[in-house]
Amino acid sequence: MASRRTHPLDAEDRNALPDSRFAFPRLRKEPLTDAAHVRNAIARFDQVRDVSDRERDEAFRRIQRAADKFGVQMSESRWQELGKPSATRTSSDKPRTATRAERAAAPRSKADLYAEARRRHVKGRSTMTKDALQRALQGT
Repeated sequence: MASRRTHPLDAEDRNALPDSRFAFPRLRKEPLTDAAHVRNAIARFDQVRDVSDRERDEAFRRIQRAADKFGVQMSESRWQELGKPSATRTSSDKPRTATRAERAAAPRSKADLYAEARRRHVKGRSTMTKDALQRALQGT
């Protein structure tokens, strides 16, 4: 497929577009005019507010069609996956944060240890090794 040249939409161009050229036509959100805008609509899909699940279903189909038209690869098969990093997805599609125990058990970098030592006002921290920082933080 030949490369298509894209350009940013100014207000006049955007206002001239018919509603059908947007992923969310009622709100006129996420224009689908070229590959760059399609990629942007995919990335920002979950940021659109005040729309129903039915509108999201329709927007997802519009984005899929535009992605095919402009040669944009989509790995998502459901709208619930759009805009979410795949590494943080769980079965409920909500990002998961580590528990306090998991954070405590995880190995920490010297930079992390140093930052915590700084917050706790540990004296001599700038000359300490990683092991010395760990010991100092355990003792405070």
